[in-house]
Order: sequence, then structure tokens, then C-alpha cells
Amino acid sequence: MELNSSVAAVVTGGASGLGAATARALAAHGVKVAIFDMNEPIGEAAAKEIGGVFCKVDVTSDEEVDAAFAKARAAHGQERILVNCAGIGAAVKTASRDKTTGETKHFPLEIFNRIIQVNLVGTFRCIAKSAKGMLDLEPLGESGERGAIVSTGSVAALDGQVGQAAYSASKGGILGMLLPVARDLMNDGIRANVILPGIFDTPLMKGAPPNVQAVLAASVPFPKRFGNPDEYASLALEMIRNGYFNGEYVRLDGAIRMPPR
Repeated sequence: MELNSSVAAVVTGGASGLGAATARALAAHGVKVAIFDMNEPIGEAAAKEIGGVFCKVDVTSDEEVDAAFAKARAAHGQERILVNCAGIGAAVKTASRDKTTGETKHFPLEIFNRIIQVNLVGTFRCIAKSAKGMLDLEPLGESGERGAIVSTGSVAALDGQVGQAAYSASKGGILGMLLPVARDLMNDGIRANVILPGIFDTPLMKGAPPNVQAVLAASVPFPKRFGNPDEYASLALEMIRNGYFNGEYVRLDGAIRMPPR
């Protein structure tokens, strides 16, 4: 798909991190970008920076997602591009014993469910609603392409660490639904792909103590550093531009394979 001012895009989680880098990269090619995010001040600023539109939305809400797509389409028209970057995480063991008191506990199921609802169901919700709108678009070029979808998994989908049962399940679900989604949409000219990022330099990572950051960066085989969000954006744009990229997932991780902890 050619990236230019005739194309509209929606980026969920686009106020910061991987989503913000992708929104900037798309806008740099003239694409009209709508940012979906919960963080209104940062999201408004990011949208203003790229000449886009901000939509405050919780991806677990049908009503909010519908309203956000309506606002984005009123401003830019039906999107041909959807990039899903919205996500959350928590590190809690499935079951554990307090070393001081001996008390046992298990992963709070309300937290497990929230992670699944945001990361997995929220991603699918946006895919389904965006793809429905794409069906009404005129096909482009000889291949008859209507749209391209990129979703964000994680290396945790394959290398889940201690305490990542919920997060890994949510990202594994994104990976598991990839091929069926691509097959569901194949006759309508809509492609779907997934990126599995490793350890990236995002606002969440910046909150870790410097010594923890240093150890994590050193664990990457090469290059020994965190991934740059612009590197994620570069791959996302290639998946969108390359018309033969479909039903595929790619690890973007500096060859890291996560240890148990």
C-alpha cells in the first residue's frame, strides 16, 4: 500500500511509546492519523504535533471504540490502516507463598481478566470494527487491496517469564488469532500481521531503576541495548507497504530469548 495523504490510519495506544513512534512515521509520509488512547493530555499533544486527531478511548468499551472510530472517520474518512499498540501488563505469579508470613495467594483474577480484556479482546474489537469499515472502501491496484492491520504481540507470547501468565496469554492470543483473521479477510483485500517486540525503550521501561535497565539491556545478544520505538515503527510501515506481507508474525528483539526470570 502506498503511504500518502489519500490514506487514513488509526493507531491505538498512539499517545506514547511504540504507538506514538508509528503515528509519527505514518504522518511523515502524509498519512492522516487518528490516535486512540486513554491519556488525553499526551494524546492531544501527540495528535497536534502530527496534524492528526485524538480520540480518548478505552478499548474494552464497545461504545467508546465506536465513538472513536466515528470521530476519526468524520475527520479523515474511513481508515485503510489500523495499528494496534494499546496494552497493559502486570507481573504476578500464578500462586505463591509469602516468605515472611507463610501466607499463600493466587493471581487476582480481576487483574488477569483486565489484561486479557485490554490486550486481547481490545485488539480484536478494534480489528473487527476497523475491518468492517474497510469492506466499503474501493480496492486499490491490481491486487484489490483495501486495508492493512498490524497488531502488537510480544516475545512473551513465546518466552513468557515468571509472573507473566496473564500478559503472555493475552499476547499469545493475538498471535493465535492472526492467521484466522488474515484468512477471514483474504477475499476482501485486507491484510493482517503481528510484531513481537522484545525489550523496548518505552515510558514503562524508563520507570525501572537504572541498574535494572542496564541488566536488561545487557541481556540482548546484539545490539546490547533496548529497541528504539522508531525501529518498531519502521517494521510496522514495511508490513503496511509490502503487499505480500500477510498472516505473518516477526520477532523484533535483537535475538533475545527471555529466561524464566
